[in-house]
Amino acid sequence: MGIETELTGHTKDLGGGFVVRRLLPGARQRSVGPFVFFDHFGPVAEVPGVNHDVRPHPHIGLATVTYLYDGAMMHRDSLGSEQRIEPGAINWMSAGRGIVHSERRPADLRDKHYVNHGLQLWVALPRAQEDGDPSFSHTPASAIPEISLGDAEIRVLVGEAFGERSPVATLSRTLYLDLMLPAGGTLELPALVPEMALYPVLGDLSVDGRAIGEGSMAVLAPGMSVRLAAAQACRVAVIGGDALDGPRHMWWNFVSSSPEKIIQASQDWEAQRMGQVPGDDERIPLPATRFTPAQPLS
Repeated sequence: MGIETELTGHTKDLGGGFVVRRLLPGARQRSVGPFVFFDHFGPVAEVPGVNHDVRPHPHIGLATVTYLYDGAMMHRDSLGSEQRIEPGAINWMSAGRGIVHSERRPADLRDKHYVNHGLQLWVALPRAQEDGDPSFSHTPASAIPEISLGDAEIRVLVGEAFGERSPVATLSRTLYLDLMLPAGGTLELPALVPEMALYPVLGDLSVDGRAIGEGSMAVLAPGMSVRLAAAQACRVAVIGGDALDGPRHMWWNFVSSSPEKIIQASQDWEAQRMGQVPGDDERIPLPATRFTPAQPLS
């Protein structure tokens, strides 16, 4: 059997009724390749007067990877980046030693009804680059390679697969695919990287004959190919890469191999030393319960 672990995740309210499904980190699986955080939000109906904006907040030691299936968001950060995020594009923000950003409803949609639906993932930066310069890059949907492979349609969002390479630059081997199977479709999926997981975003999936329901994650056994089958149309996120290059501590919006750096970042944010998003004076405060070093992610 090609499945090592199945994760059901849990729901989390980020505030204002904006609920996400969180698969990573979990008690049974802390990471898959360099991915240490996996949130699925929506589909959620956005209506006038309802505010699901994410106010300015800080990060260190990670890269955020945002991908939308529907809707739109406006990214702004302390570097001065301002980018509308729309379906099919990849938005990669590397926090390095520290960055502040917000994700808000675009101004032209304030009085509109629409649906927001997507994934936000975090990648732990390699230890040698944890203190690097922060950066932001936007790769439009038109630049993402697309492949037809048997019954499947595949977009190579990050990394390399089936002879195609994404233009998104990474600091470690990272894989992120948007895979679509029609009703009755099948695909033999090889072990493309050392660690891999499958997440059915829409529709149920069969993996080597085992049913994986929409909203659950199948962590695959290393080095094994699997047979995917969909009784109904299914859309799947495939993530993975090389294993982390050492343990990580993770607290609030911070990821680091050093607990001292998380404590320092907490102090810097509280003292307003981490910068701000131009033109946005709001900020998310530190949680009331402060960081206590514990067993790191590994």
